[in-house]
Amino acid sequence: MRDLASRGKNGHGLESPALRRDAGVRRRQPGAAAVSRRKRMLSTRPAGDNFVEVTVTDDAAMVYVIDDDEALRDSIVFLLTTSGLEAAPYDGAEAFFAAVPRDTVEGCIVSDVRMPGMSGIELLKRLKSDGPDLPAIVITGHGDVPLAVEAMKLGAFDFIEKPFDDESLLNAVRTALTCRGEERREDGDREALLTRIATLTPREREVFNGLVEGHPNKTIAHDLGISPRTVEIYRANVMTKLQAGSLSELVRIAFVAEGTARTAAR
Repeated sequence: MRDLASRGKNGHGLESPALRRDAGVRRRQPGAAAVSRRKRMLSTRPAGDNFVEVTVTDDAAMVYVIDDDEALRDSIVFLLTTSGLEAAPYDGAEAFFAAVPRDTVEGCIVSDVRMPGMSGIELLKRLKSDGPDLPAIVITGHGDVPLAVEAMKLGAFDFIEKPFDDESLLNAVRTALTCRGEERREDGDREALLTRIATLTPREREVFNGLVEGHPNKTIAHDLGISPRTVEIYRANVMTKLQAGSLSELVRIAFVAEGTARTAAR
């Protein structure tokens, strides 16, 4: 399967005619065992004004896809359903909250962070205050680190930068479906991350802090009184020592470390 980022216009995904015919919902054919189980009905408003009744078995976990970009929304739903997951699309956070009960506890959310009306950040704030209690994965623009950090602080389970590949999204969704609340990582993973951070020199730690705050190399260089080229060298060292393949991974590492430090201070 080709990467989501490589499909459609401007890297926003591939529109599926089948999804359009089904008003935005593509369903797997249930087996005999699924048919025999008691089912519940969930009303969704994927796009426009038409409600769609989606039959979901009691033990199925739904992935709620929220994005105002119809092509990307359809593409994500297509990827999820063809990978054996249940998915329901919404063209905005308002439509999601209007359709999904506050006491829903099974499933997860995949939402763009920049949307007209209620943004992804506002969605996270409402989830935190009113529910439903579902882990949320936010999709951010490339290099939009400050917004990603804000999302994580508001309780986002994870974030993914555009452009992203199929496996990155699928891995994040599957992890969210098997983890609940603050159980983002095992204690052993936290210990390993803290051990890696401890290997940074004082100057590397300063560069690391600047990067996860969303500052470009030139700003970090100015703040530290060094050249941008020197920042690039320190940045490469930080990525290697922390075993991070991208800036988004650095942000996750920093968030875990910050959370551990807050817990220890209590």
